[in-house]
Amino acid sequence: MGNRLSKIVTRTGDSGTTGLGDGSRVGKDSPRIDTLGELDELNSAIGVLLAETLPEPCGSKIRECLLTVQNHLFDLGGEICIPGHNSISEEHVTLLEGWAEQYNADLPPLKEFILPGGTRPAALAHLSRTICRRAERSIVHLGHNEAVSVHARQYLNRLSDLLFVLGRTLNRAGDGQGDILWNNPRNR
Repeated sequence: MGNRLSKIVTRTGDSGTTGLGDGSRVGKDSPRIDTLGELDELNSAIGVLLAETLPEPCGSKIRECLLTVQNHLFDLGGEICIPGHNSISEEHVTLLEGWAEQYNADLPPLKEFILPGGTRPAALAHLSRTICRRAERSIVHLGHNEAVSVHARQYLNRLSDLLFVLGRTLNRAGDGQGDILWNNPRNR
């Protein structure tokens, strides 16, 4: 990579356009740039979650999992930045499915909706999940007019599932209380 990123202030975007990885320029408000921004925000939110002390016995494994996800999200950003390029594969999607199944196997079945809260790490997992859903909507929107890999869409869909399960797992490990259930009006 050399000194490619040594100059940060370039002024090339002052006109409202930005460069893609293939050298083309698009408006900063284009669906492709919106998607890149959503992926960047998601990766940053996961970074905030990783800045927390994660409860054991699962914390170190969740940390490894989320670090892998951060790298995948960077790869996915590269895929979106270079039209026609594919970085995310079926294997990436399958990995997320396996993690979601693994962590979900130790959780009690849900009979009600849960509130996105509880411990701080769990709340941050839920916040990351909602940002992931927004990124997923953004990539679907992009796909209406431009080619988007099916695996890229699937990856974000599975990641939001995994983040939901990790939020539940972190709540259960963090304070032993588990999920905070929605107070359904039918049950009040």
